[in-house]
Order: sequence, then structure tokens, then C-alpha cells
Amino acid sequence: MSRLEKGDAVFATTTIVNDGSVPGYPEQHVFAEAGSMGMLVNTGHLEEDPNQEVLLVAFTDAAGNPALVTCLPDEVSGEPVATH
Repeated sequence: MSRLEKGDAVFATTTIVNDGSVPGYPEQHVFAEAGSMGMLVNTGHLEEDPNQEVLLVAFTDAAGNPALVTCLPDEVSGEPVATH
């Protein structure tokens, strides 16, 4: 992935669902379908594995609700994603 910066548009490469780690949303809640655009809010690393980069992305779900979601680098792209 090319180096992304805060504020960059990113696109979900897969359907992103709540794995139970986002409070206030039911497990399996869909935050973004593949191809959906979000905005990169911040980057960081897992405390348990400093080599694992994580990305904090703001998505708006199908109901229009905004949510901050932690994604792995392979779950988003800086380029639009074909969804066919």
C-alpha cells in the first residue's frame, strides 16, 4: 500500500464488520461494504505486536451513521476498489 496520511480517502477492500471490538454496535454490524469510501483518521500499531500497523478509519454505514473503525492495512486501499 502506498503511504497514506491522515485525512486521505481510503476504500474498503472487503466488507468491514464489527468483530465485537467496537462498542455501541452489534457484533457483525456492517460498517462498510467493499468499495466504500472512508477517511483515514490516524495510524498506529498493536500494543501486543508493534510490527502490526493498524489504521483508524471513519466510515459512514448504509444507515448514514458515522463510525470509527480500526482496520488492518490490507482491509483498505488508497485507490478505488472494483466491486464486481
